[in-house]
Amino acid sequence: MRGFAYNLRVCICVILAVVCPMATVAQDAAANLILLKDAAQSILTGDLEKADTELQKVLASDPDEYHALNFLGVIRAQQHQERDAEALFKQVIAQKPEFVGAHVNLGHLYAETKREEDATAQFQEALRLDPTRSDALAALVNVFRAQARTAVGAGNFEKGLALLLQARKASSHDPAVLFDFGMTALQMSLFPDAIEAFEESLAARKDDPNTLYALGRAQISLSKLPEAKASFEQFALLRPNDASGHYALGLVLQSLQQLADARRHFEKSTELQPAQTEAYFQLGLMDLEEKHLESSAQEFNRVLQRDAKHAGAQFGLGRVSFDKKDYPNAISMLERAIASDASLRQAHYYLGLAYARIERKDDSERELETASKLEHDEVEQHRVVLKILNSKDAVPASDANQSKDSQSKDNPK
Repeated sequence: MRGFAYNLRVCICVILAVVCPMATVAQDAAANLILLKDAAQSILTGDLEKADTELQKVLASDPDEYHALNFLGVIRAQQHQERDAEALFKQVIAQKPEFVGAHVNLGHLYAETKREEDATAQFQEALRLDPTRSDALAALVNVFRAQARTAVGAGNFEKGLALLLQARKASSHDPAVLFDFGMTALQMSLFPDAIEAFEESLAARKDDPNTLYALGRAQISLSKLPEAKASFEQFALLRPNDASGHYALGLVLQSLQQLADARRHFEKSTELQPAQTEAYFQLGLMDLEEKHLESSAQEFNRVLQRDAKHAGAQFGLGRVSFDKKDYPNAISMLERAIASDASLRQAHYYLGLAYARIERKDDSERELETASKLEHDEVEQHRVVLKILNSKDAVPASDANQSKDSQSKDNPK
């Protein structure tokens, strides 16, 4: 009911401005103004019964007093008598169409009863009548954001982005709107748009950790690794005990071939959050590349203890066995990896090599051909994404939000 409370304060100020020169006001009207002020104060303090009594006195002497009807609508809304509240606000608007407060209150009522389109119309009318009403603007933006969250939650990202574009049009520098827009664009692989939105959001909220993390993810997706490194380093400074930040920074450092620093951050991630899989998996991959086969196998087994179908760890153990020339065991683990995730190109590739080592020529050719096709598909998919992102016609149909951050922070890739 915070929107109603703000609107009441505005009305109280208007009433006080009228009450002050009471010498020129008729006695009954002056008494009603005092009752209206007291009723509004009673509503703000939660004494609805007293406020109702005072308003009934006003309406007994002046049944069309629109301030009293408006306040009574607020009381009915707080008493969850929504139909009565709606009727009262509409009565005020019919009598006094230019009275902004009734439009704002009716908008809040509609927003709280999930009638978002009706709420939008009332807030837009309030802003048309008085463009300075910041409460109506904030409420309108919140309605757009709520509708966008619902659309994104239902998988309709285009509609969500369109609603967030409307929110940006209404409040172009709102950091929360920009964050929601960026998160939705990120989910749609519109990475340049996501980066732009996150950077604009950070201009208003310079050290917001969630925005920094999301910006880093978008930068990784466009292979802007030095920029992503800077984003995650700042995130880690702000949240030094967040395991996901160290994991993300480790990924970027690993891609930049800064392996010692990458290892340090992966290990910090596991120290902060032992019950995880991804940092252990990356440590296993690093050990594998450095030919530390025993420690690599240990890390992959640790992953599989928490997630028995982790395709990456199954592939890793297959690679360990392959490097040990234990081809039957390598084949077993690589087949398990492919059963868990048939799109693992390297699993098919090493399975093909393992089959070749034991002279299963047909099986080997099949797996190597599959690996080659997957590699081709990956390249083509990358080209299509770049074409979409670079197209002048690819204007987003409409962030996030956020909030909750609808994308898992467990793996920023």
